[in-house]
Amino acid sequence: MKGNHFKDKVIIITGASSGIGLASSRLFASYGARIVLAARSADKLEKIAGELSAMTEVLCVKTDVTSEEDCRTLIDRTVERFGGIDILVNNAGISMRAMFRDLDLSVIRRLMDVNFWGTVYCTKYALPWLLKSKGSVVGVISIAGFAGLPGRTGYSSSKYAIRGFLDTLRIEHLYDGLHVMIFAPGFTASNVRNAALTADGSEQGSTPRDEGKMMSAEKVAGYLAKGLAGRKREMVLTPLGRATVFVHKFWPWLTDKIEFSYMSKEPDSPFHK
Repeated sequence: MKGNHFKDKVIIITGASSGIGLASSRLFASYGARIVLAARSADKLEKIAGELSAMTEVLCVKTDVTSEEDCRTLIDRTVERFGGIDILVNNAGISMRAMFRDLDLSVIRRLMDVNFWGTVYCTKYALPWLLKSKGSVVGVISIAGFAGLPGRTGYSSSKYAIRGFLDTLRIEHLYDGLHVMIFAPGFTASNVRNAALTADGSEQGSTPRDEGKMMSAEKVAGYLAKGLAGRKREMVLTPLGRATVFVHKFWPWLTDKIEFSYMSKEPDSPFHK
């Protein structure tokens, strides 16, 4: 995949201040794309912009994706600065870890607001410009969007919802030149587990997994670029992820048992066999 595919493309990345969003911003900037960084922390965005501006044009827009008005402003400022949009990467997201029976329902609302509605809002206002450019919209989901992940009811629900939303959007614009990609990285080394919400909505503050054994955010960004360049419909990363999706399609009862066993082995798991 040649980086010049992205030369001068206008790319919006939500959740750009850390993890996959930050790694993707750096990679696309190195390819000469014009980058729009969106996240809640203006200070972090400005620091990243200082780094990337040596390679390309960068716009920072402080954005809380749970706010429809913030998402509209993100699109308006992008078009005002660059005249259009070529790629929208809906990457902003949060996770959770708790049994549903113990869960404050505000946690699921928060997950849906950030993960699902953030994707919907940004896509809604970017869509006219993406149709004009015959561009791409990406939803960064998870294997949890293909098979329910125990202890993550809100997370799985939001990722399933994103997949359903974008699959339907693809069909609606099947002959309009719009490229829609579902992107499921699998376990990735990032801050998402540290910031995951617990049963009462507080952040758990640490990860229950060995981050060093996971795919790096930089490697995930490379796969994202390949998928966009090839206008892939769907990308599921990691052998474990692909195996889970395949087995769940034909033997869902088996993935139920495997996932329960696998996830119950986490340190301080909220459920046990």
